[in-house]
Amino acid sequence: MWSLGALLGSPLVEGRMIAFREFTKTFGSRTAVDSLSLEVGAGEVLALLGPNGSGKTTSIKAAAGLIRPSQGAVLVGQPPRPSLDAAARGVCAFLPQRVSFPEQLTGREVVAFYGALRGEDAGHVDLALAQASLNGASRRPVGTYSGGMVQRLGLAVALASSAPIVLLDEPTAALDPDGLSAFYTLVEQHRQRGQTVLFSSHQLGDVERLADRVAIIVAGRLVATFTARELAERLTDRGLMRVTVNGMPDAALASLRRLAPDARLEGVDLVVPGPARLRPAVLDAVRASGIEILGLTAEEGRLDALYRELVGGQS
Repeated sequence: MWSLGALLGSPLVEGRMIAFREFTKTFGSRTAVDSLSLEVGAGEVLALLGPNGSGKTTSIKAAAGLIRPSQGAVLVGQPPRPSLDAAARGVCAFLPQRVSFPEQLTGREVVAFYGALRGEDAGHVDLALAQASLNGASRRPVGTYSGGMVQRLGLAVALASSAPIVLLDEPTAALDPDGLSAFYTLVEQHRQRGQTVLFSSHQLGDVERLADRVAIIVAGRLVATFTARELAERLTDRGLMRVTVNGMPDAALASLRRLAPDARLEGVDLVVPGPARLRPAVLDAVRASGIEILGLTAEEGRLDALYRELVGGQS
């Protein structure tokens, strides 16, 4: 176990913008995050993926300087600084999962206010509102906004930021379709600018679409890191194909098991677990056996099953 002085004195690798160094946070007797060590590179989009209550929000807030580590450290920026330092907060833009703004202000006034606090160019305001699909409501009081519009206003605040690090906590949790489109635009724009984005999610679609790399956290512990492609392949390999057939003789099933050893019959369905690359050969073999195919579905691997597998692999 490193001392806190060693943790703070160990510099970030060049090009790294966020580093969790054995970060641990406890609340009373409960450990929310346990010895998290993870780095995020400059210009990288990294997703924290995990079930509810796994420690994602605690980790994001620690990077934003809103939570003091119980042990370890969180460093941000170049040169690296502890995230609690005022100077460190100046290089981070943070969007919490739930946002609220003064209801008397207009949407434009809210974005302009936060932009002015950060010293942003006033010209960013209208562009951010338009990208968040709020340009038509920007001069209305926030008190007249729907819940989805308030979330989009939070995205507009984040869009207007030129901070080198952007921290987003479950940003799609309460977004309507327009808000989702705005969120995808937000992340892509920050990526193009070379900004570092760290966001949390339990939605696989967000991760597959946006993340360069995925860190999976379960019960407060980092259990695996993957590229987005590696995660997709891992889930695909743990999926299954379900083929509804008009009868399956034992000999035909035995022959299929030479291609897919775990193939089995469930009523009228031939169930074939395993990698997607095996499925065309299995279907060809079924047709070659003269068996009529009545239906076909494919199911990808479930995240909850992957979480259990990863935790089991570390026990």
